[in-house]
Amino acid sequence: MLRKLIKTTAILVGLFLLYVVGVLLHGTLTDWQPEDSLPAEVVQQSSETIITDSVISLAIWNIGYTGLGEESDFFYDNGGFFLSGGHMIRTDEEYVDKNRAGATLFAKSTDADFFLFQEVDLDSRRSYYHNQMDSLRAQRPDFSASYAANYRVARVPIPILEPWRAYGQVEGGLVSMSRWQAQEETRLQLPGKFDWPTRIFQLDRCLLMGRYKTAAGPELVVINAHLSAYDKGGVLKKQQMAFLQELILEEYEKGNYVIVGADWNQCPPFFQFDSFMPEQTDGYSQSNIPDDFVPADWQWVYDPTVPSNRKLRSPFNAEESFQTLIDFFLISPNIQARKVKTINQQFRYSDHQPVWMEVELK
Repeated sequence: MLRKLIKTTAILVGLFLLYVVGVLLHGTLTDWQPEDSLPAEVVQQSSETIITDSVISLAIWNIGYTGLGEESDFFYDNGGFFLSGGHMIRTDEEYVDKNRAGATLFAKSTDADFFLFQEVDLDSRRSYYHNQMDSLRAQRPDFSASYAANYRVARVPIPILEPWRAYGQVEGGLVSMSRWQAQEETRLQLPGKFDWPTRIFQLDRCLLMGRYKTAAGPELVVINAHLSAYDKGGVLKKQQMAFLQELILEEYEKGNYVIVGADWNQCPPFFQFDSFMPEQTDGYSQSNIPDDFVPADWQWVYDPTVPSNRKLRSPFNAEESFQTLIDFFLISPNIQARKVKTINQQFRYSDHQPVWMEVELK
């Protein structure tokens, strides 16, 4: 009896190890390694090519692949590398559909000249293979629309011990939409990678940068960004921020207007990360962008009265779910901020909330 048990155990362990080896081999062979600079995928064009207005508006929103609405928790936020522990790997399709409807309504009804979306899925198991970019751009058929992939993995195998429920195929990234047609749109690969084998199943973080002609003369450079999360010690973010810093200062030195709209996965300089929920951090912390990241005449633009992000250890509870502010804008000194507001949706459609800003090109 004992011998049979040992044999059965050995077979199961062997099969599991064979599965792990197969997953790692498949992941390594199919690992997407984008070039440092690539043309963005332009999927829709605008007939307007020159910005004649001095006052423009922008909206940013990480839509959480429409899979992280108020009903959702997330297994990975609960330490679910090996087992989901009863937490959601994928939200039920009816809720994903509800969240997608919320995202498309936002794109249709919000008065903005630019939309900068993060975590937009095109072909992913986690969002039931719906092309969310097509849903968003259909709301603004006269706008330009471009896409830069930052998550392209044939099969994400976690939770490792639940292969029949694995996260699966992911294709998603950044989508920028504008009233005007950019003269150039580029995907810029950000530096920094996780160690192997983690990196073959993680995001390839990037910037989506558009250059727009203005009647005033300088180009308007608009950058859509989503910086690293689950980055212990902020090692990757430091490399990414150094790259971004050099890029934007160089563009400003050329005389251009520069706007960055991002899910920074950091708080603005000096902003207290637990401002909305003091002493209720639930073990979370959030770093700040260094106060000397840009010269003092640059401006961080955000709404300090409304949180833009909630954490995902449990479905949303306004009194208990930890909330902070990590979604905001950075503008160059030749731009004047006029208005900014975070749109309070009570995290109904995503674990992030949209931020809207109006500026004047000086």
